[in-house]
Amino acid sequence: MREIIFSLAAMGCLQAVEPNTEGYLQVSDKHQIYYETYGNAAATPVVILHGGPGAGCKKEYTQFFDLSAWHVVMFDQRGAMRSIPFASMEENTPEHSIADIEALRKHLNITKWAVFGNSWGSCLALLYGQAHPGACLGFFLEGTFLGREQDIGIFDELKGKLALEDLPKVCHTQLMDPNPDVYMAMAKEIMRCLIQDPAILEKIDDRYMLSVTRAIIHYAYHKCFLKPNAVIDNMHKINHIPGFIVHGSLDTVNLPRQAHTLHENWKSSHLFIVDGAGHSCFEPVIAKQLLEVTQDFNKQYSN
Repeated sequence: MREIIFSLAAMGCLQAVEPNTEGYLQVSDKHQIYYETYGNAAATPVVILHGGPGAGCKKEYTQFFDLSAWHVVMFDQRGAMRSIPFASMEENTPEHSIADIEALRKHLNITKWAVFGNSWGSCLALLYGQAHPGACLGFFLEGTFLGREQDIGIFDELKGKLALEDLPKVCHTQLMDPNPDVYMAMAKEIMRCLIQDPAILEKIDDRYMLSVTRAIIHYAYHKCFLKPNAVIDNMHKINHIPGFIVHGSLDTVNLPRQAHTLHENWKSSHLFIVDGAGHSCFEPVIAKQLLEVTQDFNKQYSN
């Protein structure tokens, strides 16, 4: 759930592209989500679900697609980065995000689309597909996260680094505090615990830091708002839809066994373990593998 940290260190090959369209979609009385589109509007559509949760989308995601052959849609999930209200965890659960994805699909007049998700986004992609299988052409998942209690490692990482009793509750309470002095102090403390590289820390502004830490702790504290093994128990709903699972062999954030478990429970899936790669989808070897699978899928789909 903290791939955002590794993304900052690993981003590399960025296509020089700007969005074709951008805007806000009102998805509830409280929330508006920010979205962008790229590529060929007449081509195969794909929606990108970012990780974190809370990291927001970046145009770096476009490097995984041939933009002449794909219509790429990306958006910032509720409370993340450019979405309004910023860093709000009210009405912010997977169920709300699933509804937002559907609302965006209908808003853009897309009948069916492929779904791309990395880390937390991979879990959300599967949950969305299970709720709306008829809207999905296929799935591209990187750094698989299954949303089970044993997969949520943030509090284990913070133990011993933050001297707090009832650490999950204190982290959650302080990050949700209305006082900026309180929530930013906790956000900075958590980020310092997770990142040892001063050069990376310097790149993270307060806005990004709050968006990421508040969302990660909110979802971790509530066990992702999911029943135990919810994703795997419902894989029968999308077994007929092709899935392409890409995972770094050295991923220590989401261990490769999650990718193997997903593949074993998904008849139409293809698993690609990338030797020597870690967690970030922006590592060059992972980015190359993702581009290859999206190209191969689109050739088959177009035919």
